[in-house]
Amino acid sequence: MNQSIHPTYASIFEKDLIEEIEQTAVFKKIPQDTTLINIGDYVKSMPLLLSGAIKVLRVDDNGDELLMYFLETGDTCAMTMSCCLGHTKSEIKAVAELDTELLMIPVQKMEEWTAKYKSWRNFVFESYHSRLQELLHTVDTIAFLNMDERLLKYLKEKAKVSGDTTLHTTHQEIAYDLNTSRVVISRLLKKLETMKKIKLKRNSITLHSF
Repeated sequence: MNQSIHPTYASIFEKDLIEEIEQTAVFKKIPQDTTLINIGDYVKSMPLLLSGAIKVLRVDDNGDELLMYFLETGDTCAMTMSCCLGHTKSEIKAVAELDTELLMIPVQKMEEWTAKYKSWRNFVFESYHSRLQELLHTVDTIAFLNMDERLLKYLKEKAKVSGDTTLHTTHQEIAYDLNTSRVVISRLLKKLETMKKIKLKRNSITLHSF
């Protein structure tokens, strides 16, 4: 691998582990909107994000999608780890939210490093904990927030991930992520614009504040 590990990982992993990662990981560049993992795929490696962002979605039998959480630099996906270690099919869909750079860790190394390196074990356990917290947060959002509150929260999360208060997206794309209709999203976006929380333009939305 010719790509150096991101400082985020270098600060938490032992020197020997960093050297092993740099020797064995596969570096990948993933263009924005590319599907990395689909429902039913067998996953044979675990991603470490060097840059960019990935959105993780749940998909029902009708193909309707629901955004669960975003992965950013320094993250990995607990569900991917579970599929790797359990040799089971993926139950999530992962799509590049931005142009993304990854290190792909082979499943056999994941198992070996769990026994060999304390920092890797801690990283894996903390990743499971973080993703669980995000899932609980998503459940709370669906259960306790109105759709207009969910929409505004979603827009703020996308702005945080992209580092830009102007989002280049369509009403239909938002509807897919929130598992609702485009008509509902368009109506609520107009409401948020009337409330001076956003500014609508063709295929873009600008938040007045995070």
